[in-house]
Amino acid sequence: MSKLPVVSGRELVAALAKINYVFDRQRGSHMILRQTESPFRRVVVPDHKEVAKGTLRGILRQTGLTVEEFKKLL
Repeated sequence: MSKLPVVSGRELVAALAKINYVFDRQRGSHMILRQTESPFRRVVVPDHKEVAKGTLRGILRQTGLTVEEFKKLL
């Protein structure tokens, strides 16, 4: 298992934008992204300076990305 990079919430949103996730709305410090193509998944990203490793791993699992694929998006 590869080591997860340290990213902020905004960096994570920018990376996910490259695979067709767009900003939908924000409630407090949580940004909700929506996938523009089917199956139209929604992902919640915390707007923090550093996203916790477990949270990042969960977001990657929801989007179907591996750590290596995610690193290429950064």
